[in-house]
Amino acid sequence: MTAVAPTPSPRAVNLGPAAELISKEEGHRQPLAPEFVSPHDFSPLEVAYDFGRVRREDIESGPRNIWRYKKLLPVPTTVEQTPNTEPGCTRLVRADRLAKALGVRRLWVKDDTGNPTHSFKDRVVAVALAAAREFGFDTLACPSTGNLANAVAAAAARAGWRSVVLIPSSLERAKVLTTAVYDGALLAVDGNYDDVNRLATQLAAEHESWAFVNVNVRPYYSEGSKTLAFEVAEQLGWRLPEQIVVPIASGSQLTKVDKGFRELGELGLVEASPYRVFGAQATGCSPVSSAYRDGHDVVQPVRPDTIARSLAIGNPADGPYVLDTVRRTGGAIQDVTDDEVVEGIRLLARTEGIFTETAGGVTVATAKKLIESGSIDPDAETVLLITGDGLKTLDALGDRVGPKATVPPSVEAVQSALDD
Repeated sequence: MTAVAPTPSPRAVNLGPAAELISKEEGHRQPLAPEFVSPHDFSPLEVAYDFGRVRREDIESGPRNIWRYKKLLPVPTTVEQTPNTEPGCTRLVRADRLAKALGVRRLWVKDDTGNPTHSFKDRVVAVALAAAREFGFDTLACPSTGNLANAVAAAAARAGWRSVVLIPSSLERAKVLTTAVYDGALLAVDGNYDDVNRLATQLAAEHESWAFVNVNVRPYYSEGSKTLAFEVAEQLGWRLPEQIVVPIASGSQLTKVDKGFRELGELGLVEASPYRVFGAQATGCSPVSSAYRDGHDVVQPVRPDTIARSLAIGNPADGPYVLDTVRRTGGAIQDVTDDEVVEGIRLLARTEGIFTETAGGVTVATAKKLIESGSIDPDAETVLLITGDGLKTLDALGDRVGPKATVPPSVEAVQSALDD
């Protein structure tokens, strides 16, 4: 196990309702710190809370971003007063045409392409930055498959911080450009994401002033995904959906959406009604789906080979906890081929006018497969999480889309082409 990064500042921190860190395996508790692995059982650490009274009206009167939920997050009470990218409050779309195409009755699409850098990663980075400020860091850093790179570089620029971003050298050009434009330190590494992540862990142990959002401040960073659950519930009129489909990369998003739903129920902000969580992976990187299908509790690492590069994490840190969540809620995990991913992108675009990246194609195509297999109840209200913008992964479409025809500039030629 890699050594935990040193704490840059021993001073007390104000992270709102966050009370301590707790290990996910044996429940060992320890003070809040920029650490991500328990020294007692070597399992991941997550934030435990001492929630005060939280009322719906307090949330509804808050800002139109994730800080309306600050009483449910590990952030200072004055978090909205510091420079940040203010993500969140993205739209929940009633997807009737997609529902008809898939054969379900009530379907919603949580469209997170509307965040500042066009993916859900702005949420988790904003929370990580807030915690990093409190711990005394001065540099925001990450290993990334693309979307996180965008979010970290933008958040650091907005905050006036230095950024250090590590990416696989094979990353899509669009995601490279949309990170490099913020003029931070962007380094391409020869290797896949798992190679990049190992390097980041080593660097986090060497540079005590660098906050690697998904390494040494990961317990706080990952809590940002709860805001997806909070928003879905609020946008549904303060109730939980019956089913939700979530793409799986590290697996953290799926487990935190579940945690967010549970916290809303425990606090009485919604009725604690049953819900089922479903996971979506690309076949070319489907270690969690394979473990689920084979009835295993351990996730075997794989070498990714898929166009869905934002999900291409061959050794997902939260894989076992995804299995626990899906099985506990009565959901399922499925995977889809690259061809199915592209068709999922096109299906969402032509039915709902939403252009998603490959991860969203995975979600839509997996939902289709789960519906056809009977795993998803077609009569139950279902939400699909669309976590990134299609403009980031244009290469995935290749020559599959384009003009229907090339015509001379005449009415007759246009009419002939339309007739054909």
